[in-house]
Amino acid sequence: MTVDILNELEHDEVLSYWINPLVDGKSEVEFDPVGEPVSGQSGLYRVTRSSGLTQTEAATTGRIYIQNASSFLAVKVLDPQPDEEILDLAAAPGGKTIAIAAAMTNTGRLAAVEPVKQRFFRLKANLERCGVTNVQLYQRDGRGVGRAVPDRFDRVLLDAPCSSESHMRWNDPSSYRHWSLRKVKECQRKQKGLIRSAYQALKPGGVLVYCTCSFAPEENEAVVDYLLKRSSARVTAIPAVVNDWLAGLTEWQGRKFHPSIGESRRILPRDVWDGFYLCRIEKPA
Repeated sequence: MTVDILNELEHDEVLSYWINPLVDGKSEVEFDPVGEPVSGQSGLYRVTRSSGLTQTEAATTGRIYIQNASSFLAVKVLDPQPDEEILDLAAAPGGKTIAIAAAMTNTGRLAAVEPVKQRFFRLKANLERCGVTNVQLYQRDGRGVGRAVPDRFDRVLLDAPCSSESHMRWNDPSSYRHWSLRKVKECQRKQKGLIRSAYQALKPGGVLVYCTCSFAPEENEAVVDYLLKRSSARVTAIPAVVNDWLAGLTEWQGRKFHPSIGESRRILPRDVWDGFYLCRIEKPA
């Protein structure tokens, strides 16, 4: 299995995208789907990277949004609904935020948090380009949000800052030059603070989706286990919609995690799918 993953990190030939309904009436660009539908993902299409889709007017005006299938799935698991109040706790560059707003049909209230100034303004520009109007932006550290607004949001998405292991490509040294075991541990410390904040901000009965693009159990199952030991949080099942995924680990290097973490999912890198970790968490009513 490890060899398969390492081999996949040599390839980066396929893109996926979805048609953004939020720019209707704001752009004269019409777009008929090109490429092929992604199996099991309604509204998501795949094309080769050499297709030139990223340079088309549809892409630059926000009529379509190019997004990896794993990120697209994270929003599907969150299942945003119109008129809800939803928090995206680590929002930049904004692809998932836009997908949430689209599912909400620009109704309700969407709070998007990003602490880094440069990334914050990139997020702001991206949302404006793609027709998002139900969002309020906050440039602040997400670890303090739960204390500021406890029990407020119907749903919370935490795509946590991570070591980005699934984005490594062996033909591009810049994609892995940053990585080290120390980096993984630094990320874990931040992730623990963020997941506690995300859960605190969630209403009783609400849903939190925690995800990363890391393979490291320290950044995935161990972070969820940390939350479960300090709260009433419950891990719940994710529908089986991806063929190439595995159950979450329930132990790692002699450390046992809560058995329910086996309901979380690891997506294997293949074709349109980046390596990804997904966990759906509920706060008891």
